[in-house]
Amino acid sequence: NGTSVKEFILLGFPGIWQFRVSFVVVFALMYTLTVIGNACIIALVWRSSNLHTPMYLCNLSFLEIWYTTSVIPKAIGVMLGTSQTISFSVCMLQLFFIFSLGSTECFLLSVMAYDRYLAICYPLRYSSLMGRALSVRLALSSWLGGFLAISLLAFLTSRLTFCGPDVINHFLCDIDSCLALSCSDTWPVELATFLVSIIVVVVSCVVTLVSYMYIISSILRTQSAHGRKKAFSTCSAHLSVITIWYGSTMFLYVKPSAQNSLDLNKIVNTFNTVVTPLLNPFIYTLRNKEVKLALRR
Repeated sequence: NGTSVKEFILLGFPGIWQFRVSFVVVFALMYTLTVIGNACIIALVWRSSNLHTPMYLCNLSFLEIWYTTSVIPKAIGVMLGTSQTISFSVCMLQLFFIFSLGSTECFLLSVMAYDRYLAICYPLRYSSLMGRALSVRLALSSWLGGFLAISLLAFLTSRLTFCGPDVINHFLCDIDSCLALSCSDTWPVELATFLVSIIVVVVSCVVTLVSYMYIISSILRTQSAHGRKKAFSTCSAHLSVITIWYGSTMFLYVKPSAQNSLDLNKIVNTFNTVVTPLLNPFIYTLRNKEVKLALRR
């Protein structure tokens, strides 16, 4: 009873070898596409001076590269059986970066929705309302807020006691898995997780939804049928990605107790860590007229 766990064993997706290899192929392919796609977007923004205005695209792409890198390479090693163990300190570090980058993405998505609201609802005043200085401050605030919001939560989780078992039923270190294995009182961590989730996820989601409500209202007042169709097409694509991101995030973390099925959590986490990082940049950029013109050049 006095022995503390020094390392964990990540279970990943248990099953026959062929089943796990198929997951590895899918994860590796999507990770490669995510990194290449986001790196191309960053390079395109830096090479094209006229693309420096929508700087959130570059921030989002940079974030997605690190977000997937903090999860997928280790997950592939876990599923292949070559790197299933993870030390306690590395587990806490992975948890901190995953949640910090995820929180930053929530803030960035809400800022991007607000930016789109100003561009559509106040097109003539957009340049004065959303100047470069404000864009930089909002982007920096998203990164700073994301990392600060998770600092206390990561600290409390690192103070938990683990006496065994040491098997994490997941392909990454997350809050629910740690709480399920802890032999100490987990209530402070569960309460902190719930409060941080409310602040980060719900508040940013409300800002995003309110921005899109004003956007849709403005679109409905547009006289041109072609303009309405085009705007709705763009908004529907953005809203689909936002729905996947916020829906899965709320399911995982906005709850008073961490008692969801860990097997179900693994599936939902796949959308956050694999699918959304691949879809986000392409949808936000390929539907951007300036980006498409720069690609043609």
